[in-house]
Amino acid sequence: MSKRKRRTFNDEQKAEAVKLVRVCGESVSQVARDLGLSENSLRNWVNQDKIDRGEGSESALTTEEKEELRILRRDNRRLRMEVEILKKATAFFAKDSSGSSN
Repeated sequence: MSKRKRRTFNDEQKAEAVKLVRVCGESVSQVARDLGLSENSLRNWVNQDKIDRGEGSESALTTEEKEELRILRRDNRRLRMEVEILKKATAFFAKDSSGSSN
């Protein structure tokens, strides 16, 4: 059983596919079939476009907010690791300095 290689699409390609659905009135299933996409992927892109244009639910995150959240989470992970390293270094040097004064 061979795995299909996952295709990637840039923002321009996604926007063009969404435009076919939103502006041209084509159905999601028809556009997905024509472009060789999964319906689910295209439907997600269309829904995200609605959110980005302010037409989604208030709790839904825009693409920009999702990117900011991703960056903040990455930075938070890095900072937590740095704090752990500093805690270990502090404990090491505290133990070392208390042992050397005897």
